[in-house]
Amino acid sequence: MHAFRKAVEAHDLGAVEALLADDVVFTSPVVFRPYAGKAITTAILEAVAGVFEDFRYVRELSGPDGRDTALVFTARVGGRTLEGCDFLHVDEDGRIDELTVMVRPLSAAQALAEAMGARFESIAHRAATRSA
Repeated sequence: MHAFRKAVEAHDLGAVEALLADDVVFTSPVVFRPYAGKAITTAILEAVAGVFEDFRYVRELSGPDGRDTALVFTARVGGRTLEGCDFLHVDEDGRIDELTVMVRPLSAAQALAEAMGARFESIAHRAATRSA
């Protein structure tokens, strides 16, 4: 089992943060431009942990070299059930340098966008506090 999965399932956001490379790039399922950096990625993941209900990983797929992993999950947000996937890539030091999230269906992605948008000011503040 991938360490990121273990940390998320244990609700250990400190361990999640420790697994991220300083220059990690987070690509959101609902925002066009990616977010670069450990501080903003950690703040986004903290907010998502508060938005998702009944989150659970249901499948884990790994690439042959162990540097790429796909973690398939289910959750609820805003009364909508969603399916999603976390795509992880690790750098030479074993830290996650790319994290791309995809979700479906569209109605659940829209509910996620609305819930996260309502928290974005707080997310930005937490990221700025971490970077300082």
